[in-house]
Amino acid sequence: MKKIGVLAFHGDVAEHIETTRQAAKNLRLDIEVIPVRTKDSLRSLDALIIPGGESTTLHKLCQRENMWEDMKQVKNIFGTCAGAIMLAKTVHNKTPDQETLELMDIEIDRNAYGRQTKSFEENIKTSLGRIHAVFIRAPRIKRIGKKVNLLARIKGEIIACEQKIGNRYYLATCFHPELTSTIFHEYFIKKIYRI
Repeated sequence: MKKIGVLAFHGDVAEHIETTRQAAKNLRLDIEVIPVRTKDSLRSLDALIIPGGESTTLHKLCQRENMWEDMKQVKNIFGTCAGAIMLAKTVHNKTPDQETLELMDIEIDRNAYGRQTKSFEENIKTSLGRIHAVFIRAPRIKRIGKKVNLLARIKGEIIACEQKIGNRYYLATCFHPELTSTIFHEYFIKKIYRI
């Protein structure tokens, strides 16, 4: 049985847990999904989901719990919104003391789509299928590396991508798939199981 953790400091934690469980059920796979708030809970994970929220706050809370280096050791990570920022090697408009995990060869602009009041929803086409996407203080992926695979665009801008590096796999979305669909969670689980 694979164990998937959801970083559980803030953001759509309950939604990610429920969507991951439903995605596994849809795939007829038996997985364990747990909230992650401590360094110890990271050690036995097959995968980690980093939800949206406030990227600087997530960084500070992970540092406070001394989780940062252990997070980098998780072989499969799915970041949505702020989670995508945390995966990126390069971040524009970050705070002076803000760090990222620097795992994925993407360049991202924090809060590029504007403040909370500028949040929006859009029906989008992805390489996984059509999805209703919710953007809340969303980042914008400005550039992806040569080995990063594009999964979705909106009005010419990249909003979802993935990268495989050896036996490691990273998935990033600028929107919140956990609010509307299981399609990205199913895709992530398939990657964990190498299906």
